[in-house]
Amino acid sequence: MNFGEKLKQIRTQKNLTQPQMAEAIGIEQSYLSKLENDKSIPSAEMFQAIIRSLDMDSKEFLKDIDRKILQTSLKQIPEVAAYLNAEISVRTHNAKKWLFGSALSCFFGFALLLAANEGIFYPNNLYKYESKGVFLKNEPEDIFEQFEKIVNLKFTAKIITREEAAGQIADFTENRKRPLSIEKNRDHGTVFYENVEGGRRKFELIKVSYVRSTQNQLIQFIGGLFVFCGLLGFFLDLRLRRLQAT
Repeated sequence: MNFGEKLKQIRTQKNLTQPQMAEAIGIEQSYLSKLENDKSIPSAEMFQAIIRSLDMDSKEFLKDIDRKILQTSLKQIPEVAAYLNAEISVRTHNAKKWLFGSALSCFFGFALLLAANEGIFYPNNLYKYESKGVFLKNEPEDIFEQFEKIVNLKFTAKIITREEAAGQIADFTENRKRPLSIEKNRDHGTVFYENVEGGRRKFELIKVSYVRSTQNQLIQFIGGLFVFCGLLGFFLDLRLRRLQAT
């Protein structure tokens, strides 16, 4: 909208004729006609007189006028310069908030992607442990490798009979030598122990598998979405700056 169009629009809204408005401003009707038809440009004093006669705020009057007109033919008016500077300050402030939000979105997204990849919240590794059986409190941990040898030594030394030796080995194999494999989604080290009925079990790490958990897949998707939104924010800001510059 041109300056003259805005002036005429306000006059019409206030139900004023050209003579009435010209009298209120203190100018000739012919000069008011030139202003409304954009055949004349108001001076700083004339603009102030128009604003006073209309009992309007300068910002309210200028807000619908084409920006290019404000920056060229009306730029010598102090109120116009102040309006443009205030507008620039607001746009700069909004742009900073927009860019900060975009940067924060990218940072948060990258953090989520890293967390999902490294398994910070939910592990990506599966640890498989194996126990050879249950050993008693005072027994050595290698009892499963040594038990049969110990029994045979007792038999050789004639401390026990062949039948007793065979019975002890069979009982040990059935009740104590019970291999067990378990999988953990947390690292318990290369070896850990668990108390069980009748004794303890020693679990040794035998395999580590990489398994991307469903939770980490979801975190990765959310992180990628945040990164995309952040980059989109930077792109839109660049496009808006170019459009405003044209």
